[in-house]
Amino acid sequence: MNSPVLQTGPGEGPAGSLLVLAAAVLWGTTGTALALAPAGADPVSVGAVRISVGGAALVAFAAWRGGMLPLGRWPLAATAAAAAGVAAYQPFFFAGVSRTGVAVGTVVAIGSAPVMAGLVGFLFRGERPGPRWAAATVLAVLGCGLLVGVGGGSAGVDALGVLSALGAGLSYGAYATASKNLLDHRLPQAAVMAAAFGLGGILLSPVLLFSDLGWLGEPGGVAAALHLGLVATAAAYLLFVLGLAGIPVATAATLSLAEPLTAGLLGVLLLGERLGPVALAGAGLLLFGLLLAAGPRRRVPA
Repeated sequence: MNSPVLQTGPGEGPAGSLLVLAAAVLWGTTGTALALAPAGADPVSVGAVRISVGGAALVAFAAWRGGMLPLGRWPLAATAAAAAGVAAYQPFFFAGVSRTGVAVGTVVAIGSAPVMAGLVGFLFRGERPGPRWAAATVLAVLGCGLLVGVGGGSAGVDALGVLSALGAGLSYGAYATASKNLLDHRLPQAAVMAAAFGLGGILLSPVLLFSDLGWLGEPGGVAAALHLGLVATAAAYLLFVLGLAGIPVATAATLSLAEPLTAGLLGVLLLGERLGPVALAGAGLLLFGLLLAAGPRRRVPA
């Protein structure tokens, strides 16, 4: 099967992997930002504010770059799928976390994302991830499990919560695959992000009408909202889509597992959390898997 035509540019090859890794590092700051936010900042409203601020910033950036395109240029199915994936991830993720606990919900959502992205990419794009992706994904997912201590502590395993977290992983896979399709149509990267997050923010906007947003009136709340929206969303996803233009969806999803590694390190450095021997072993496995996925790949003739 012929490889799809990719948008050329700075995201090709190893550079694309580094850009996706940088995006994952910024995503990894989300948990710390939430932990430092005011006490009244509930996860659902924070998620809706994050997408609204980030989506607005991406739309403004695309307009500034002159990347806003007429409706006739956009493949409707791929655009709708990208926006739906962005919007669906938030409620699925937070429902999973609330029912199963942060550890189990996070590892199921993030850990399942590479598998889901690989499956969606294969079904809708014909991408064959290959054994290197499989090995890297297994190592990274195992590392995630050890890093967050799945099944440990008082966290219970709720079947509906696990399904919700899997829904978050599937939403990510749908978003990443749809974004890749939009890039293949030679659409500007900034415009792709603006469409996905701008429309995703509109889809999530009803949540803001029924949420207590009093935490935004506090200085810490404003700082958390701006960081989550501008840094952990707008900047991170711009880096992600630049990298995605030059690497397969499945590889990008595996590299995104740097997010929990970053979150764990920030927890130790800024929040006073401690990692035991098992968690340290998990961090090592995760790092090795990321290095395997990010390394140079041989080009297989079509």
